[in-house]
Amino acid sequence: MRDKAARLLQWLKRPLSLALLGCAAAVALAPALPAQAGIRDMLNINEQPGVVPTKQESLLPPEFRPQPVYFRSNEPPGTIVINTDERFLYLVQPDNRAIRYGVGVGRDGFQWSGLLKISRKAEWPDWRPPAEMIQRQPYLPRFMAGGEGNPMGARALYLGDTIYRIHGTNQPQTIGHALSSGCFRMVNNDVMDLFDRVPVGTKVIVRQQAKL
Repeated sequence: MRDKAARLLQWLKRPLSLALLGCAAAVALAPALPAQAGIRDMLNINEQPGVVPTKQESLLPPEFRPQPVYFRSNEPPGTIVINTDERFLYLVQPDNRAIRYGVGVGRDGFQWSGLLKISRKAEWPDWRPPAEMIQRQPYLPRFMAGGEGNPMGARALYLGDTIYRIHGTNQPQTIGHALSSGCFRMVNNDVMDLFDRVPVGTKVIVRQQAKL
């Protein structure tokens, strides 16, 4: 019995070999919250251009829904702070408060930290999958105009002159997981709310906990 349990644990710990290129990608195994016990279900979801999620599918678990929280920070109100380990994005408010949103983050090896500013905002952005993604998923369109079924979702906030963005998604089930090659996903209602609250030039701080 112990041998079976050991083999199962070893299998669950194996690294995942997934085709993950670009900001839209398959989902890697990762806990959504440090406080949650056990191992979460393994998701293996390729891009689904054209799929429009239902309202029920877009309803996040309570911990990932937008909510005001206590957030001690020296950053001025209006600053965005993303904690990749927690899978949360915080919009700093006065008096040590913040609005907290659930996000999907980069998989292991593609998470990053740093300080950038929002350089551009776009409503219903177009999607152009990179050549590497098309090579792995040849069924993907070479171009897709913005819309409800677009993997880029309803809004995009471009970070500096990098390839990274905070953007919506047509796969709400991926929120709370480590999945992309560095971008941050939000459900469409949440990214639309954030989009309306922050201007171009907003400071964005990405934090990643150091791993020993």
